[in-house]
Amino acid sequence: MNSFSTRVLAWFDAHGRKHLPWQQDISAYRVWVSEIMLQQTQVTTVIPYFERFMQRFPTVTDLANAPQDEVLHLWTGLGYYARARNLHKAAQNIAEQYNGEFPQTLEEVMALPGIGRSTAGAILSIACGQSHPILDGNVKRVLARYYAVDGWPGKKQVEQQLWQYATQNTPAERTNDYTQVMMDLGAMICTRSKPRCDECPLQQDCIAYAQGNQTDYPGKKPKKALPVKSTVMWIPFYQGSVLLKQRPTTGIWGGLWSFVESESADDIPTDIARFAGKEYNAELLSPFRHTFSHYHLDIQPKLLHCQSLNQVIGESGHSWVSLHEPLTVGVPTPVKRLLTELSKQL
Repeated sequence: MNSFSTRVLAWFDAHGRKHLPWQQDISAYRVWVSEIMLQQTQVTTVIPYFERFMQRFPTVTDLANAPQDEVLHLWTGLGYYARARNLHKAAQNIAEQYNGEFPQTLEEVMALPGIGRSTAGAILSIACGQSHPILDGNVKRVLARYYAVDGWPGKKQVEQQLWQYATQNTPAERTNDYTQVMMDLGAMICTRSKPRCDECPLQQDCIAYAQGNQTDYPGKKPKKALPVKSTVMWIPFYQGSVLLKQRPTTGIWGGLWSFVESESADDIPTDIARFAGKEYNAELLSPFRHTFSHYHLDIQPKLLHCQSLNQVIGESGHSWVSLHEPLTVGVPTPVKRLLTELSKQL
């Protein structure tokens, strides 16, 4: 083993995380679900979601056989819902193509929906003991500082350089522990704003530390002003329930249940009018902003207190949802916020 991996593995033995839920009863399936949940999301947030998910879907086949609504419901609040849709789709692929057994080669795993090179390497290293490099956000930060790699890792050239360093330092043995410790170092020691360099096993020859400019690495993404979009969310309310509509499977909030939207608060949308009837009292609620990675969405909720129903819902993609019973479908974060506020008021 080279000096780099020897030092970080010694640190792992003394300080690394070994008691996280996905580190118990290790399997490719459990590691895979945790890796997908941990993308863009902190460990403390993920733990309760992971435990609920495993309780409901203990095997790949259980996940494959579940309705998408239930999968999205258990994902509600984690965000980046394409992760859940891809997870569900990949589980179905594994059930059909591999008889429910997780594939064992990097190429096969990378061919599954929603799994890139780093995630595939992490799964096969941690669960199967194979030697593959990884390059998630934490590892990029450690390597960018250690080698003083200039530039934003989103640029192809910078990413390729980091992959080269990741590959040359990945040992042939104990790759499972090495994979975990590189994530631990980034999460616990080599943190974004206040790195704890005095506790780092790589401090002695870390170039950024020697230069005293650790937080300059990795390079920041060039900033762009986020555009602002606006929408009106229509909320028909009748006898303790509100009307939701399932969104298309592709696009923002794909497959989730949300309120019907329009550009204007003046003209009631057709598919609201046919349920809400002509007798209702309209009330504008407090507007608020929801921010995505690539734009701001200004939301104006409009509550309709309905006196009667025009028609009973059939197979229309709409559903009346009680404000005072637990949700059984997946909803976007802004909709969950509105449902919570309305349940206290109505």
